[in-house]
Amino acid sequence: MNLQQELNNISGFKNLELLAQQVVEGFISGMHKSPFHGFSAEFAEHKIYNQGESTKHIDWKLFAKTDKLYTKRYEEETNLRCHLIVDNSTSMHFPDVKQLNIASLNKVAFSSLAAAAIMNLLKKQRDAVGLSIYGNDYEYYAPEKGSERHHQMLLGKLSNIVTAKPKKGITETYTYLHQIAEKIHRRSLIFLFTDMFQTSVDREKLFEALQHLKYNKHEVVVFHVFDKEKELAFNFDNRPKRFVDVETGEYVNLYADNIKDNYEKAVTEYFYELQLKCAQYRIKYIGCDVNGDFNTILTTYLVERQKFA
Repeated sequence: MNLQQELNNISGFKNLELLAQQVVEGFISGMHKSPFHGFSAEFAEHKIYNQGESTKHIDWKLFAKTDKLYTKRYEEETNLRCHLIVDNSTSMHFPDVKQLNIASLNKVAFSSLAAAAIMNLLKKQRDAVGLSIYGNDYEYYAPEKGSERHHQMLLGKLSNIVTAKPKKGITETYTYLHQIAEKIHRRSLIFLFTDMFQTSVDREKLFEALQHLKYNKHEVVVFHVFDKEKELAFNFDNRPKRFVDVETGEYVNLYADNIKDNYEKAVTEYFYELQLKCAQYRIKYIGCDVNGDFNTILTTYLVERQKFA
């Protein structure tokens, strides 16, 4: 049985830690000739060798494979602080999935599993991790710590938001991002998982809040989570349907084909604007399709971590 089959057979999110561990193991085993090849609990990461540094920790085996010089940075040398932020608004529970598993995820499940996978890597490297969750309000906050008890507590929270019924209501993302920014005092690597959908869209306020997260020299990565087939391409069969705003309850009855082109154009322009604004504020933007894999997310973590060191 291959890894994908094993993951598919794990029903629901009862063991998020096991799911995350297998996602990470699959990712690492597939790295092949990546500069991170050989990543394990033995050492924390590879770092590009800079001329003048000691040659003591150069990985000569990796040099033979890549013709580039990398040094091993060992676990006791690392002290990264990472804060994970997960959007738990009602829209993040789209699409409606009857049986959650790795092959069938809604946005909040995808985000929680991705966050848990990053936590798995942080744990291997003995780094501190914190967590914020927001929806209708600022639901949960835990500061950055590295203990096993803390790790299990965060996994429990991530698992709970996936399985719990979402609370309906309007989410003001920018309000909570400002509050979170005020709580993170020491320089940290911040990952935000959100679908960027708001009922009351004040884009300037949203980007002011993202800029606030950059305060104190934090590095910020936005993982923009969406269902590409439904939310971007608007691929629905052309029968009369009722489309309901899950936050306000407002709805519209229509044939999908009647608005498909205009919808896709508008959403594509919005996504492009998000990318441009993130670039303007030096925030890394990563689009994440919930029907895809986690490789881009974990690769981003490794790259950002190396830059952060």
